[in-house]
Order: sequence, then C-alpha cells, then structure tokens
Amino acid sequence: MTDPIPLRVEKTPTAGALLHCPNMIAVASGKGGVGKTWFSITLCHALSKLGKKTLLFDGDFGLANVDIQLGLTPERDLGSVVDGNLPLKAVVTRYADGGFDILAGRSGSGNLAALPAQKLTNLRQDLIVMARNYDSVVVDLGAGIERPVRQMAGPAAIGFVVLIDEPTSLTDAYAFIKLSHAANPSADLRVIVNMANTVSEGRKTYETIRKACQSFLHYEPPLAGIIRRDTKVRDAICAQTPLLTRSPVCDAAKDVEAIAKQLLL
Repeated sequence: MTDPIPLRVEKTPTAGALLHCPNMIAVASGKGGVGKTWFSITLCHALSKLGKKTLLFDGDFGLANVDIQLGLTPERDLGSVVDGNLPLKAVVTRYADGGFDILAGRSGSGNLAALPAQKLTNLRQDLIVMARNYDSVVVDLGAGIERPVRQMAGPAAIGFVVLIDEPTSLTDAYAFIKLSHAANPSADLRVIVNMANTVSEGRKTYETIRKACQSFLHYEPPLAGIIRRDTKVRDAICAQTPLLTRSPVCDAAKDVEAIAKQLLL
C-alpha cells in the first residue's frame, strides 16, 4: 500500500507560535456533508452551557450556513469586514437562545480560496485579537484542504477533524491531517467521528484513520469523541433549532456535551 497523497511540506510565514491563539478551536472536515457546521454550533452551545463566553466564527464564506441552521438573518456579516467597510467587532451577532456570539459568513460570496492573501491575513489577525474577549472561539472552517483553509486553522490551539465512515470522508480527512501536520508538526489535531451507528463502529472508523496516519505519517491524531447517529439531529436542523434546546438528552447531544467537558479538563 502506498501513501495516497504525496507529501508536500509547505512553509509559510504565518505558521508558528507567533500566531498561536490558546482559546481557539478550529473545526475542519476535508469534505462537506459530514456534519461539521452542526457540530460547531452544538459545541458552542455546549460550551456556553458550561459557563464559557463563546464565539462562533463561520469561516466557510462561499457556503456559509451557520445562520441558516439557526434560523437567523444577521444584519451584518463577514462580507462587510472583507470589503473593508466594518471592523470585525461590528458584525458580531448575539444568539441569545444558545448563549453565544456569532460572526456570520456571507453565503454565495465566493470561497476562502478567492480571498486576497493580505485580506485573509488581516481577517485572521483581527480574529486573534477579538479572541481575547472570549473563553472559547470556535472556527467553522470551509470544507476542503486548500492552503487558505489551513491558514485560518493555523492559530488554533486545537484542530478537530470531523469525519464519517465513508471512503471519501476518510481520504479527505487524512489529506487535511497530513498537510496540516507537515506544515506544523506540533499542531494539536484530534479526530471526531460523527454519525456512528454505534460507539464500537465509531472506534473502528477512528482506527482506520489512525492506522493510515501512523503508517504513512508516523503520527497518530487522538480520538476526541464519537457522536452517535441520531434522528434528533436532522429534526433539529430542519426546525432551525439547536439540538441542545430541542432534544437536550438525546444520544448525539450527550456525545457533544462530553466532548465539550473534555476541553475544560
């Protein structure tokens, strides 16, 4: 068996400790459709319930949908910041029902890769400064493994990689881990297995990605949590209501809350 993705170590001036943000959590997936945004929202809600002042940054500019999942219509979004019309702090939306703040993206405005390098750098730096006002900042990254996506994840103290038991998800998650680890070997990357039929099956899925990383990268990202498949999740998304509000004691809700609690240990 050969490494499915050729190793290419990228050195960028933005990598390194100077941009480290100790209370930032990046949520990546490699591909779409694995529940990354839903997990980001639910994690923020869980952290809020634990008494943490939390900010959710919708970093998927082209397909931003945090506001859609929550039934919000923000008056201002990140598009105004990127365009240079408003400072980042001016576009914060308070989501009272969840007890956390949101920096909403602008759906259909083009993806992160299309942003000029200087605008991306400025946005990332502004977010790092704003993070000082919060206990936790969760960055919901766009799907994909492009360099701009990984650059937005770079300052995060923890990077969650969400995946499901499908070949494309596993391959793309591996690609994200590989390129991120190559650029920054000290990055704290952790795996979230979503939509697992059982905890046992979730562990098998994790073992697949762990073995690939160990064999080809000589690196093993730890398992951060397994979220069980739960029909209540779809119900909550369709109702544009947070899972922890609509079905707070369902299996998936308990699993995300367990992940949030681990972050505080």
